[in-house]
Amino acid sequence: MATAVIRKRTRSANPSGIRDKLSEKIYKVLKRDIIRGVHAPGQAVTEKDLARRYKSSRTPVREAALRLQEERLLRIVPNRGYFVSQITLQELNDVYEYRTAVECAAADLAARKTVDSSLLQELADWAETSYRTDSLESYMDFIEGDTFFHVGIARLSRNQMLVRAVTEARSLMERIMYAAIDINYYGELPIQEHRDIIKAIREHDPETARTRMYDHIVRSKHKVLRLTAPSPSQR
Repeated sequence: MATAVIRKRTRSANPSGIRDKLSEKIYKVLKRDIIRGVHAPGQAVTEKDLARRYKSSRTPVREAALRLQEERLLRIVPNRGYFVSQITLQELNDVYEYRTAVECAAADLAARKTVDSSLLQELADWAETSYRTDSLESYMDFIEGDTFFHVGIARLSRNQMLVRAVTEARSLMERIMYAAIDINYYGELPIQEHRDIIKAIREHDPETARTRMYDHIVRSKHKVLRLTAPSPSQR
């Protein structure tokens, strides 16, 4: 009994678990703020400033920054600090090429496997999510629903590598969607496109599921790339 008590006290005195939890918390809130544009693309931030902002020591901030660099949301420059990654035309193309590879594969697999009917119905409900252009809150709800839909399709594939890949891609897509708000662009509601993907999966039609997902992503890509094209007055 005494040995058990001593071991319990030893574990409780170890601060590494607390530090890990704090690092995870800093990672999540800093990632959210980068995605939502609180920290603008190209902005320089320091460990000291971030530690003060998020009420933390510098070590959890450093650990979170390393993770965000791996996700291409933050760039660490030795002896200079951290810089929020820019959203470049190359990155836009990379994201969409990546999405067509992993999300089409996820839709295909989802249609081939036994469907989780409760999850599929939940995705069908989320597919109906809309928004109002005069309500930022409703658009944020739409972004959340859109992410749940796409990650949910990957979950239906029952392939954890695809789930991780789609989740990573959605972080970048959410960032693009939030950035578009600044120029008052909200896109077009993809309700029918989402319905078509769900229908193909429900009917166990992998070829159609893959095609519908591909068409959906390519349409989105064309809309976003049109926003980056210079206006006639800029040419």
